[in-house]
Amino acid sequence: MPKRPTPSPEDLARENEQLRRDNERARADRDRLRDEVDRLDRERVRLERELERLTQALDTARRAGCRQAAPFSKGPPTPAPRRVGRRAGPAYGRHGHRRRPAHIDTHVDVPLPATCPGCGGAVQYRREAVQLQEDLPVVRPQVRAFHVHIGRCRACGRRVQGRHATQTSDALGAAAAHLGPQVVALIVLLNKQWGLSHAKVATLLREWFGLTVTPGAISQALHRAARQTVPTYAHLRATVRGSPVVTPDETSWKVAGRLQWLWAFATPTTVVYAIQPGRGFPQAAAVLGRDYDGVLVRDGWAPYRQFTAAAHQSCVAHLLRRCRTLGEDHPRARLPRRVQAVLQEALVVRDRVHDGRLSSRGLAAARGRFMRRLAQALAHPGPTPAIQRFAAHLCTESPAIFGFLFDPAVDATNWRAEQAIRPAVVTRKVSGGNRSARGAATQQILASVVQTARLRGLDTRDVLVDLLRAPAPHVSPALDATS
Repeated sequence: MPKRPTPSPEDLARENEQLRRDNERARADRDRLRDEVDRLDRERVRLERELERLTQALDTARRAGCRQAAPFSKGPPTPAPRRVGRRAGPAYGRHGHRRRPAHIDTHVDVPLPATCPGCGGAVQYRREAVQLQEDLPVVRPQVRAFHVHIGRCRACGRRVQGRHATQTSDALGAAAAHLGPQVVALIVLLNKQWGLSHAKVATLLREWFGLTVTPGAISQALHRAARQTVPTYAHLRATVRGSPVVTPDETSWKVAGRLQWLWAFATPTTVVYAIQPGRGFPQAAAVLGRDYDGVLVRDGWAPYRQFTAAAHQSCVAHLLRRCRTLGEDHPRARLPRRVQAVLQEALVVRDRVHDGRLSSRGLAAARGRFMRRLAQALAHPGPTPAIQRFAAHLCTESPAIFGFLFDPAVDATNWRAEQAIRPAVVTRKVSGGNRSARGAATQQILASVVQTARLRGLDTRDVLVDLLRAPAPHVSPALDATS
């Protein structure tokens, strides 16, 4: 093997110089790459913050578009807006006019003037026409003085006093002046059904009816009405607990400035409100019972799934709304469009069943197709995290999505509870909630009675007046489903 020649000092010096230059270039490349990595990290952090800001702005804009409170502006006025109202033509429809009253209380003769108001000439009679006017009479309080006879039992010595059927209280002396049942019933309706504040109710009674009442007296009248209605409220809660189908929902509610939750439990004939400190399973079970075995038509809130003995129907409207939102945010994602198509077609099939155009056999076949299509769509949600979360939610809710196709009598959405909550939302916008636990109890009791009476087509005033005139609290016969 030939011997390797020994390098000269000049060669070693040149080699060392070359290595030094290579080392400097490597260090410069390393520093440059480190700076590039630092720059990319800073850019990544900036983009993440920008994404978070834009996401929050998008959520805020969406909530603002759905707000029911002021401001109601939809942007600047249109330069050339269309004329308000229906358009003339064959599609106009029936021309509306005020219906003639069923009865006439007073006839007023309106004679011709002696001379023409335009030229002063003589006027000749031609014919007579009738104009009908409906108006409200000027109402003033009607004051009744009950001369109560007081005696004592000869056998036991107990004090006994008489009571008239129109009285609402046995109090005498300093508490002898009361508001009558008609006034208290009106106060309940103004506050609990139409959302007027105590001060506005007092102003209305004073300016339109000549009845001087303070906001504090309004509050006391509501509490007194609630005390008379406690057994009726308990009966309504028992009715909901025994109902085969219940639609629950909840919304935030303040009590003494602290966050609580107003629950609404709706059936086709009954609405029950319950103001409770939480929105979990214990609060729902406090009204329905832990072993409720009917059908729950509800949204995707997880605590409802803990009613293991019940059948479930997830609100299809909530799922469709989420599909539309995800489709707008991620137009390239296929899952939202596929799920939306399946749910909309399922609602069309539901309508055909209700119209009698589809047999039970055809319904079963369609139901099977929808379940297969949904499972196929969920098998490939895609890489987007938001779409994956939606797919996971649908997998969890899948046993409850097509319940309305197994039993067409079950609602596909939780619209009953949504409508039941709306009057409470109006009250919340006016008052913000209740100032005390006593006020919250009064709210849930009276609102339940008022909304249930309205739902059943009853005269709410008559129901309240009957309860207020009773010597002791009892279940309203009009609201007793067993009577």
